[in-house]
Amino acid sequence: MGQLYAWLSSFSLRHIRGDLFGGLTAGIVALPLSLAFGEQTELGAIAGLYGAIALGFVASLFGGTYTQISGPTAPMTVVSAVVIAEAMEYAGSLEAGIPFIFATFFLAGVLESLMGVVKLGKYIRFIPYSVVSGFMSGIGFIIIITQLFPFLGVHAPAGGPLGTFRALHEIPEAFNFWSVVIAMSTIVIIYGFPRITKKVPSALVALVILTLVTFLFFKPDVILQLDSGGPVPTGLPKLQLGLFAIFADWAHWLHIFEFALTLAFLGGIDSLLTSVVADNMTKTRHNSDQELIGQGLGNMGAALIGGLPGAGATMRTVINIRTGGKTRISGLIAGVFLVIVLLGIGPLVGHIPNAVLAGILITVGIGIIDYKGIRHLAKIPKADAIVMITVLLLTVFVDLLVAVAVGMVLAAVLFMKNISDVIENKAYSSPLQDFAREQTWTDEQNFLEKHGQHVYIKHLDGPLFFGFASRFKQMVEALPDVRYVVIRMDRVPYVDQSGLYALEEAVQGLMDRGIRVSFTGLDGQPKDMLEGINLVPGLVSSHNCFLDFQSCANWILGELNNTPTDYQPPIGEPGHIREI
Repeated sequence: MGQLYAWLSSFSLRHIRGDLFGGLTAGIVALPLSLAFGEQTELGAIAGLYGAIALGFVASLFGGTYTQISGPTAPMTVVSAVVIAEAMEYAGSLEAGIPFIFATFFLAGVLESLMGVVKLGKYIRFIPYSVVSGFMSGIGFIIIITQLFPFLGVHAPAGGPLGTFRALHEIPEAFNFWSVVIAMSTIVIIYGFPRITKKVPSALVALVILTLVTFLFFKPDVILQLDSGGPVPTGLPKLQLGLFAIFADWAHWLHIFEFALTLAFLGGIDSLLTSVVADNMTKTRHNSDQELIGQGLGNMGAALIGGLPGAGATMRTVINIRTGGKTRISGLIAGVFLVIVLLGIGPLVGHIPNAVLAGILITVGIGIIDYKGIRHLAKIPKADAIVMITVLLLTVFVDLLVAVAVGMVLAAVLFMKNISDVIENKAYSSPLQDFAREQTWTDEQNFLEKHGQHVYIKHLDGPLFFGFASRFKQMVEALPDVRYVVIRMDRVPYVDQSGLYALEEAVQGLMDRGIRVSFTGLDGQPKDMLEGINLVPGLVSSHNCFLDFQSCANWILGELNNTPTDYQPPIGEPGHIREI
């Protein structure tokens, strides 16, 4: 019953205005992308649109990320094209291969849902911040780079960022003054309109106004308009019930299973990475297992109506969030818009200028680059910096999933080396414990017996790293209401970027609740990392950083007894961390 209540409560109408604009804008952006992805396969543009509709409805209804917008994506389309080619060769023609194609897509959805049922989604938390940061920034740069030619008023060259770079010599010939004016106007409206009002999403304002301007004042051959590969298809899809006949023969199972498994894992990773991006933007926490179940059901639905499989789409999800989407309703609205297009308003959508979409997408790309991570590159551990840069470059120039896989392996290897060095050099060997069950340390017992109702002591025992960062934040959020929290760092030999930002976010959350935060035992590499991002002294004053617990206890007693609290022992005396 609890899960049912939580699901029903996720359809709140409190944010209906934002959900309406977010879903509508995301749907408008999803339309040309979905049609383009479909056009890249033998199934045609209509398959991309069908897939976007099915995933838009089903994944939004049953997924674990409220703001996720799902549909065909580039990685999934690449694999789908291979599946279609293999099926055509196996069956002899496209028509004969249709049941095999959609049986593969349907089985991929089944396998993806099973991944959620057996709770494989929880392992997403083991993706380090450096990998997520590099991935997010890479996506941002991809969006900006690939929109360069549409910004100038011509079709984007094939081949993604690399294709754009190879075609840079064509820019002098490609330049269209009025397209640049329209694209720049789009960007100006997006950034400037919120100063007038935030009630209407600025991206939608730019889309409507500039589409009307180009429609009224420019001929179609002057401003390049939406290119869907031909007229937008109309009409309801037919059910592909023939796919179930494939499952009656085990020989067919063996033929399609490998591709189905590849699509399932690809879709799962693609979706969960987008969920992490959404979490970072909305400061919420998705349900990874539920997201896999919802995406799997969505892909099953797409197969049944003849659509391409897909996943959570990062760009469309970001657009949804940026333009106000907050609940599942936004995804449903995006799906409704695509159904309306399917039923007949395609010609109107065709008047949208590519330059307007380019302006919108460029601002999206700018918005999702992780400036915080890039700004701290020189201050975080070198291993994290290497991982972040590697993932960013691989994301832009190679492949999204290759980037994540390489980043994960590299992060794990470098982390093991760093911890090995710490253990060898400093003789730390205590594993990181689940400190949800706090055990009082010897020097705290008398103090807590008298003042435990005012003070909570959080022990960190071992390295604070990416595998524990999300759990750490959850436990800190669950702390009782007290006046003081003491974070004991005496036994922490190493902090990586994920742990560093988790600690910063946790401290900020406590301070927002009016809780005074202190550190004790901060030394060595952890001290250098916290100083590097101005967590101490900065967010936490040097007056609240102590070399030992007794000094911290004396300070708290002085606060509780209303004695002066601005006393700080001279630098070098036991009691406080040395200022930078």
